[in-house]
Amino acid sequence: MPIEFLGIAATNDGSETRARSGPSFDKDYTLRLARAHEDNGWDRILFAYHSGSPDPATVAAFIATELDRLQLLLAHRPNVSAPTHAAKVVATLDQLSAGRVNVHIITGGSTADQAAEGDHLPKDERYDRTGEYIRILKQAWTSREPFDFEGAHYRLENFVSDVWPVQQPRPQVSFGGSSAAAYAIGAAESDIYALWGEPLADTAEQIATITDAALAAGRPSRPRIQVAFRPILGATEELAWAKAERILGRIEGRTQALSAQLGDLRSPENAGSQRLLSIADRGDRFDRALWTKVSAASGGRGNSNALVGTPETVAAALLDYIDLGVDIISARGYDYVDDTIDFGRYVIPLVREEVARRDAAAAAESAESTGVASEKEPGRVAA
Repeated sequence: MPIEFLGIAATNDGSETRARSGPSFDKDYTLRLARAHEDNGWDRILFAYHSGSPDPATVAAFIATELDRLQLLLAHRPNVSAPTHAAKVVATLDQLSAGRVNVHIITGGSTADQAAEGDHLPKDERYDRTGEYIRILKQAWTSREPFDFEGAHYRLENFVSDVWPVQQPRPQVSFGGSSAAAYAIGAAESDIYALWGEPLADTAEQIATITDAALAAGRPSRPRIQVAFRPILGATEELAWAKAERILGRIEGRTQALSAQLGDLRSPENAGSQRLLSIADRGDRFDRALWTKVSAASGGRGNSNALVGTPETVAAALLDYIDLGVDIISARGYDYVDDTIDFGRYVIPLVREEVARRDAAAAAESAESTGVASEKEPGRVAA
């Protein structure tokens, strides 16, 4: 199966290594970064969500009208709008983009950031609400007849949309989380389950948990798996690690400044960040290229574990995850535009070529096996 690559649709040039140089929504930079993805082999970009950030749906609409091929992933929190409204927004964007929009549902890992927009539900109840939200989205996109919904968080009577997605039967829904409540809801309802990059053994364990939860929910198979990393590339291993150390120093300085404003970043609330910090406590390096120091320096916030090395090393590391069953690679560097171009030029082709080679070899082996079996099958005696 072809592997997919997901990048980031940042609206300004700020990152963990530096403060932004302009406004929160820099229109020219946003388009420049999106075009860097489209021109360098990426499949899709994520329009992220934060309580104070520019509206991702509006930014996605802007990019959809400017670029023709790049696919879009819209992050959305259930607390900010009714599911019927979100269904219409996504369907309209899917029409605008000629079928290029999926949605990433964020339950909310920070109670403080949820409260900033008036959401005071406890975490496990937020996951219950997310499950209802996703079910309503799916029905709103696919039902041509009015329907009712009765749940703990939503009650709909006689709703039917008049705008339909281009994609059939509907856009895909992705979801992330590493708590027991998250596994239960995401495995049951999502099309794509998003994980942050962890060591191979830990990722395999998470995939097994998601698979078991999906089967327990009555699904015939698990969601597709997405894993996220921060690539740090160099022409040689030595240059890559020297670059990594420079990035670490900038992250440490930036985190110190942010901690003065936001408090201790080493005590995250969400289970995913707690997992990343726990892994960092176990060691700095894992497997071929996984490096945890950058994650520890940033407090385990979001996608923060790095893959460090030459393009060949990082590609080989990604193939190890693909061997575990990963379907989608999410990646972003620290200098968004330049790192997007480098990763697209030097890593993505290596991974795609090897995946295609393996698929072709497997198909040939299957055909040969089928042919041998057919030759050995005894002839049938006529009645």
